[in-house]
Amino acid sequence: MEWLPEFCLTASELKSLKPGNAFSMIKKAARMVYQTEKYKSRGEFGELFLHMILRQIYKSIPAISKIYFKDSVNHTVKGYDAVHIVQIDGKLELWLGEVKFYNNAADAIRDVIAEIQEHTKQDYLRNEKMLLANKIDPNSSFYPTLSKLLDQNTSLDELFDCACIPILITYDSGTLKKHNKTTDDFNKELEEEVLAIRQKIEEKTSNLNLSVKIHLFLLPLQEKSVLIQKLDEQLKRLQ
Repeated sequence: MEWLPEFCLTASELKSLKPGNAFSMIKKAARMVYQTEKYKSRGEFGELFLHMILRQIYKSIPAISKIYFKDSVNHTVKGYDAVHIVQIDGKLELWLGEVKFYNNAADAIRDVIAEIQEHTKQDYLRNEKMLLANKIDPNSSFYPTLSKLLDQNTSLDELFDCACIPILITYDSGTLKKHNKTTDDFNKELEEEVLAIRQKIEEKTSNLNLSVKIHLFLLPLQEKSVLIQKLDEQLKRLQ
C-alpha cells in the first residue's frame, strides 16, 4: 500500500504532502480506490500493480492519476489503465497501459487483444489525446513536453512514434496452486506456464501490425479472489 497515495493523488496533492497532513492524504487515497462493497471484479488493484511495476522497473513518471478522474462514485474511468512517461536513452516515451486483472489467462488474452485493437485506432487515439490533454496536472514533471505532444495541432504520427503499450495480465496459476515450495520443478513448470501465455499473446499481437511497442508483464496468482479480499481489508483499515 506504500504506492497508494502516488497512484491516487495528483502531482499537486503529492507536492503538498507533509507530516502534518500525511495521514489524512493516505486516508483520502484509500477512499478513492472504491467506496462500496462491490469490489470482487474491480480492476483498480490491477492498475495499482501496473503503476508499481512501471515506477520500480522503468522509473516512470505518472502523467495522469487515472483514479483521480473517476467519472462518479465507484465507477471506473474509461480509456487507458495507466498514463506514464518513461525516459529511455534520452528520449521521452508515453506509456499507455492496459490491465486485465483476471483469474483466467485465456479470457485476459482475448479481451486485451480486442482492447489493444480498439485503442490503437486513429479515431480512438485522436479522442483520447484530447481527453488526456485536459487532465494533465501542470505540476507534472514533464508537463511542457506532454502538453505539446497531446496538443490538437500535433499529428498522431508523433504520438505513435513515442507511444508504448505496457500490458499487465494476472491469472490464477495452476503451478502456484500445485506447489507450496520453491523447487527446481516449480521453477521449471512456472517458466513453461508463463512462456506459453507469452507465446499466445505474441502470436496474436503480431497479426495486428501495430505501430507501437508492446511490453508484456504477467503476474501469476495463487487465487485472485483471496488477494482481492486481503487488499480490501487493508484498504478498509486505512479509511
